[in-house]
Amino acid sequence: MKRILYVTGILLFAIVNHSFSFPVDSLKQENEKKLVYKFNIKENIAPGVWRQTKQAFEQADSLDADLMLIHMNTYGGTVLDADSIRTKIINSNIPVYVFIDNNAASAGALISVACDSIFMRKGASIGAATVVNQTGEKMPDKYQSYMRSIMRATAESHGGDSIFSENDTIFKWFRDPVIAEAMVDESVYIEGIIDTGKVLTFTPSEAVKYGFCEGIAENVPEVLEQVGIEEYELVEYKPTALEKIIGFLVNPIVSGILIMAILGGIYFEMQTPGIGFALVIAIVAAFAYFAPLYLEGLAANWEILLFIVGLILIAVEIFVLPGFGVAGILGILCAFTALVISLLDNVNFDFEGVEPEKIMTALTTVVVAMFSGFVVSLVLGKKLFTAESGAFKNLALQSVQEKESGFVGVDTSYNEMVGKEGTAYTVLRPSGKVKIEGKIYDAVAEMAMIEKGEAVKVTKAEAAQLYVEKFGL
Repeated sequence: MKRILYVTGILLFAIVNHSFSFPVDSLKQENEKKLVYKFNIKENIAPGVWRQTKQAFEQADSLDADLMLIHMNTYGGTVLDADSIRTKIINSNIPVYVFIDNNAASAGALISVACDSIFMRKGASIGAATVVNQTGEKMPDKYQSYMRSIMRATAESHGGDSIFSENDTIFKWFRDPVIAEAMVDESVYIEGIIDTGKVLTFTPSEAVKYGFCEGIAENVPEVLEQVGIEEYELVEYKPTALEKIIGFLVNPIVSGILIMAILGGIYFEMQTPGIGFALVIAIVAAFAYFAPLYLEGLAANWEILLFIVGLILIAVEIFVLPGFGVAGILGILCAFTALVISLLDNVNFDFEGVEPEKIMTALTTVVVAMFSGFVVSLVLGKKLFTAESGAFKNLALQSVQEKESGFVGVDTSYNEMVGKEGTAYTVLRPSGKVKIEGKIYDAVAEMAMIEKGEAVKVTKAEAAQLYVEKFGL
């Protein structure tokens, strides 16, 4: 009987001990080195951070890491990207801890609450998750409502009772969703914690007291020591060369230079026949401009398509339709709009969440770049292709056809067309094409615009160009 009671007591002790074990106890196995994967979030939460987060989790999974540790210091960022990151953390098969080195504000607070355990450095803070624009102005309630709901849901995902570790230290595994909501909404009142009219922000000691921090540490080794990991291998996520290139290309100054290259390439290509080096430069610059913005989540498919449509309309106006009319104007507007909007963090045609300062910055970047590109194209066009000292003089035709050698600059047969009659082959506004004696000629209307099919008469010919007027005037 005593033996049965003894065995039963051992089994009950084992069950109770297992039920109240701290989640990281599974990591604390003697003489086993643990693989800790470290990922830094030390910038504003943006599409680039979300993309890097996915890469970090994929690498941690491929390495079969025992623990994912986020080293955080951020003032916040975009709600959508923060929500994507917090969802990734909640659904992770690897335990995810966060060490708040200084700040976990706004979107950073949401990501931190999603983690399995939170550790903070002395002097750090967590909270202030109200959705604001870059000037600090509070956004409309529909944004606050969304943020309140995901903060509550994130806190509820860690619901449960307090859990005791082996050394009798109490870890608050339960995170009160009302406290999480108070980090967003100043109208929430919690007795002894926060009054109405204030948004909740915790210091490390307050966060520990109310279950939003599992420990206070000065560095990553102290965090790992507190969770009982003594032998470990630390692998840190390093941005790839592609990530660094993207970060360089999305710089506003670089974006402006790329716009100049796009415009300059198109300008030089229009000055020369056929398809050449200038067009290649324009295409490469356009790709370098839009590709990183697309990967960052700024440039959407329709914005890139709008830019392409703009270029097509401009090309149609130049090479198909004579003069400069609706197609050319629409093409310029489409291209300009696409370049500006691709720099903005808008959602389709909703610009409510885009700060006016961002819009002005985008407009200034594109306008200055376009004007500078036009000026630089004119200047370089004269200097780069000169026969004497131009850097690309070998790409330009240098031979001269002298008049003394028998060369004539224009076709003298055009002079014989003066006085002849024909019809407008296209609309002339003022330039276009006319049909005289079965042949098509370039022509310019001297007076009013001439519609297609109207009778015309050649009044003069200059520099291989016919000048016409309506027949009978």
